[in-house]
Amino acid sequence: MSVSAPEQGYEGDLTLIPKKVVVIGAGITGLTLALRLQQGLQSSAGQGSQPVLLAESSDRVGGCISSQSKDGYRWEEGPNSFTPVPALLNLIAEVGLTDQLLLADGKLPRYVYWEKELLPVPMSPAAAIGSRLLSVGGKLRALGGLLGFVAPPPGREETVRQFFQRQLGSEVVERLVVPFTSGVFAGDADQLSALAAFYRVASLEERYGSLFAGAFLRAPRSQPDPLSPQIQPVPKRGQLGNLRQGLKQLPEAIAEKLGDTLHLGWQATHLKQNEAGYWVGFKTPEGSRWVVAQRVVLTLPAYAAAALLRELNPQASQLLSGILYPPVAVVTLAYPEEALPQPLRGFGHLIPRSQGFRTLGTIWASCLFPERAPQGYHCFLNFVGGATDVAYARQKGIPPISALSPEERAQVVHEELSQILLTRPVEPIRLGERLWPQAIPQYTLGHRQRIAQLQESLANQTPGLSVCANYLDGVALGDCVRRAEAMAQEILNGWDS
Repeated sequence: MSVSAPEQGYEGDLTLIPKKVVVIGAGITGLTLALRLQQGLQSSAGQGSQPVLLAESSDRVGGCISSQSKDGYRWEEGPNSFTPVPALLNLIAEVGLTDQLLLADGKLPRYVYWEKELLPVPMSPAAAIGSRLLSVGGKLRALGGLLGFVAPPPGREETVRQFFQRQLGSEVVERLVVPFTSGVFAGDADQLSALAAFYRVASLEERYGSLFAGAFLRAPRSQPDPLSPQIQPVPKRGQLGNLRQGLKQLPEAIAEKLGDTLHLGWQATHLKQNEAGYWVGFKTPEGSRWVVAQRVVLTLPAYAAAALLRELNPQASQLLSGILYPPVAVVTLAYPEEALPQPLRGFGHLIPRSQGFRTLGTIWASCLFPERAPQGYHCFLNFVGGATDVAYARQKGIPPISALSPEERAQVVHEELSQILLTRPVEPIRLGERLWPQAIPQYTLGHRQRIAQLQESLANQTPGLSVCANYLDGVALGDCVRRAEAMAQEILNGWDS
């Protein structure tokens, strides 16, 4: 039907579409949320009904998931793998991708580049004793911290560096924690909150007095979610997962199940509230549309959600705008086997910024999963940039990574790999280069308080409007699925009560 637009300046003969829930953003979070809501609401409203609308501004689903292939190579330009937690595995089974599941060897060594050597990260107490990555003094200092011989908490929120340095000493921080922080979050250990970014570890001291005591005394988790019988063999500890054609298979399979619930090329431009509910204005390939719904969920990045909420909830918009996203470039290069150490076996390597390199880390993709490179070649995913890049560039008197051309970024990575990994000079095969101007949300100091204030503002000022995204409490794909399913259940329970 045609209605008068509830927004000045939004003109034309506009179509009104009534829905129970509108989900904005078709990344893995939005897709999972829409699927669970559609299943739950259809069971009460009857098959054939479409109470949910999932809108995506681009022409594809998956958000930051970006699987590519060319000339016998296959690689990821966003998330590169996942931890096989039950919620994610069960979703894979549900959408018919069990036969596409790949699990990497959990025993593949991880390396840190330190003082011109690739040194394996110790993965067990026995390996730690013999590791050359830490000195004898560094090992003793870390052991004392694990046993609780550390300074008491300072009574204020600590950064990642402050917490782990107090607990385990400066060597562990510089050689393990800092590169891990930059590798997972593209983050700065001097800015990230230990309690927000590493909650499971950082909370042990508060609850049990020390990391060692916490590891033994913490209450066992509730009964884990049952795993679909289709998942065989059951993943082992330390394994990582992917899919034969790349991670994009999962969002594409969910999208197929959603059918007409999903609308691509629908850009949300307006968000209003009145007695009828929430009005969402969209620019679509077919023209302007208004959708009115009882519930709206934004599964967008924080900066995009902030723009939509600027007028409707200024406080929430301001809080979301305070969440930082540094730029990260993913440079994918390949080399012939004869130019690499033999045999090449490993997950990849991380590089502490103190070693003077621009690359944060490299994943040895073709060592992890099959069919990632033609026979006789290896494929490497290299991550450049992050929260510390601007300071690094300023110190060196060079442009930040976002100001370089794709060719210049690829050359930086190749020159550094030549020093770290290659055994003889050879030109790289350039497969792809993707710059994410705003890559991974940063859980900086005060993050947990910001999120609590955000949720309170949404509940008080715009009830029925929610956010569900990786800036809340975990950036991994499994976290995204967990959050989406929990929110779907919360919404469905609200209608059942």
